[in-house]
Amino acid sequence: MMNTSVSENKQLNVPKNFIKVLILLVILLGICVLASLAFGSRTIGWTQLMDGLFHPDVQSHEANVVRQRISRTIFSLMCGAALGVSGALMQSVTRNPIADPSILGVNTGAALFVVCGISFLNISTASQYIWLALLGAIITAIFVFGIGSMGSGGATPLKLVLAGAATSAALSSLVIAIMIPRTNVMDQFRFWQVGSVGSGNWSSISTFIPFLIVGILIALFTAPALNALALGDEVATGLGVRTGMIRLIAAFAGILLCGAATALAGPIGFIGLLATHVVRLVIGPDLRFVIPMSALSGAIILTISDIFGRLIGSPGELEVGIVTAFIGAPILILLTMKAKMRTL
Repeated sequence: MMNTSVSENKQLNVPKNFIKVLILLVILLGICVLASLAFGSRTIGWTQLMDGLFHPDVQSHEANVVRQRISRTIFSLMCGAALGVSGALMQSVTRNPIADPSILGVNTGAALFVVCGISFLNISTASQYIWLALLGAIITAIFVFGIGSMGSGGATPLKLVLAGAATSAALSSLVIAIMIPRTNVMDQFRFWQVGSVGSGNWSSISTFIPFLIVGILIALFTAPALNALALGDEVATGLGVRTGMIRLIAAFAGILLCGAATALAGPIGFIGLLATHVVRLVIGPDLRFVIPMSALSGAIILTISDIFGRLIGSPGELEVGIVTAFIGAPILILLTMKAKMRTL
């Protein structure tokens, strides 16, 4: 897959501010965890928070609320990490600085297959959702890349985004067409479609863990070769990188992560875009560092969005997919205007 020239790329040249940024992100992550446990439709004080975490013998209402929020918080962190790494991989594979599962239509493809499963196969569990969502995400990604590769110049950033937007619009119409005559499907699907971590439980977490671990391990394994790929296909080939194989493996990891997260939490957009851009801005483009930092950044952004959604919508909640869309859409417009569709 790569010769000794690329293997030398594996020698870690740690960015000078990497340790500082890592410490900052870990601190922010800890604050987010505590805030997620404390804030919601009912605010929990420090004493009750500690009782819920460290004193299982205490059975007060507040302590029980804290314990119920633990699974939601862990699930939110896992989904954010998966979407952050997926965004980093998709941007690198497509060499598109604004690539994201939601922008390329992958989330919508997963949603179509889930609604088909609910409508025609009567599926209702997370383990059933996840395989259909992955299949839909893979087929959609292949279709979008195929459409974006047509014509002169191959798969340019502009053509990929346009192909993703057109595909997403077409698939969204199919989703609506399938749901309209089926009231029971609409009721079951509409809560999932918005994108929420509120349904996160220990069953969802145990289902998600294998996909998260495999996806991140593949991402880290392909990082050195993706760094070479960023120099251009000809240079990467000269360094011994099998460009087609690396793109395929990295794309599979990205689709695995976003497909699993979409199946369990619904189509949550812009996390991969926001997390990866923040990381690249601070520590540079080296994917050996961007990937793990994108995982931390994505976990923080999604958890903060979930907290805001609970506070804004109190005594109910505003689903996190709405919050991330509200934050991410203007940032996407700004990035598009600034980048002018240039490649990475």
